[in-house]
Amino acid sequence: MSVRTSHPAVDDLLPAAVPVRFVAADGTAVEPPGGYSAPPDERLVEAYRRMVLGRRFDRQATALTKQGRLAVYPSSRGQEACQIAGVLALRDDDWLFPTYRDSVALVSRGLDPVEVLTLLQGGWHCGYDPAASRVAPQCTPLATQTIHAVGMADALRRKGEDAVVMAFIGDGGTSEGDFHEALNYAAVLKTPVVFFVQNNKYAISVPLAKQTAAPALAYKGIGYGVRSEQVDGNDLVAVLSVLTAAVEHARAGHGPFLVEAHTYRMDAHTNADDATRYRQAGEVEEWESADPLARLETYLRGRGLLADEGIASAREAGEEFASRLRDRMNADGETNPFELFDHVYAEPTAQLREQRALLASELTAAED
Repeated sequence: MSVRTSHPAVDDLLPAAVPVRFVAADGTAVEPPGGYSAPPDERLVEAYRRMVLGRRFDRQATALTKQGRLAVYPSSRGQEACQIAGVLALRDDDWLFPTYRDSVALVSRGLDPVEVLTLLQGGWHCGYDPAASRVAPQCTPLATQTIHAVGMADALRRKGEDAVVMAFIGDGGTSEGDFHEALNYAAVLKTPVVFFVQNNKYAISVPLAKQTAAPALAYKGIGYGVRSEQVDGNDLVAVLSVLTAAVEHARAGHGPFLVEAHTYRMDAHTNADDATRYRQAGEVEEWESADPLARLETYLRGRGLLADEGIASAREAGEEFASRLRDRMNADGETNPFELFDHVYAEPTAQLREQRALLASELTAAED
């Protein structure tokens, strides 16, 4: 006797055998696989502008760490196609759950760059209002945000909203138990969530080969019944096409979707890391030749969608953006040491009150 189930067919879950690609590393168009459509031209031009601004923001934030204005900064140089496409695939009422490396995505989403950098500056909060922006706090612990994202997606569905949740995650995060629990939970409850893995080849210093024996991280969704895909993460056209399809899949009630983008982290893990200890210069140079920004620029030029004037305008906007950011970040703000105690408990404990009084007496003595 056969038993009917609602489980999807394996073939319906499988990613493409090779990463989906629309544009080659040299900026020339290639024949994309069936099932995906290129985004509208005006959307690609807008994506280019955002990538230029995002790259300039990233460079400026890196410089701010050297000036002592940021405690730490995890650069996403080389991953701009993923950062920008992830944001463009979402509506304003969709939710984004980022990692600590996704500052460029948050800026592209429209968040105040100074607020985005608050956490990395050493602030006690994330800097922005998650409820108003529909952007969760940047997550430093690996993969814990994936569980939160699934919970949010389930809550939105229960409330009758057709919003989608996208959870950014790095390749290192896929080695964490939270990631697997999130996939299973999302599939069983059929929640509208997209798991977007930016596979930049290293979990700090641990190369991908020492993390997994899977042919691609995209295959990790199959065991949980999650539709999956892999894409060339340095090809913005392909990433935006695949993510748009993934979001539509989730929004239509078909459940979660896992997308793996093959990209590369050109800079060190953070400003505190020495990447030369675990990778060769030749490896970085090879990936720089596939720079996602240069690739998109060449592609748009070749199609007559971008000329020198448009490139100059985008770069000028990036410089103006960086200048305003520098001025604001270099201005010393007022600090209130008593904020240490303000949001620990709704009702301060006796110990907190004692510590606050001790700090007050020490500050008063210092002033005298």
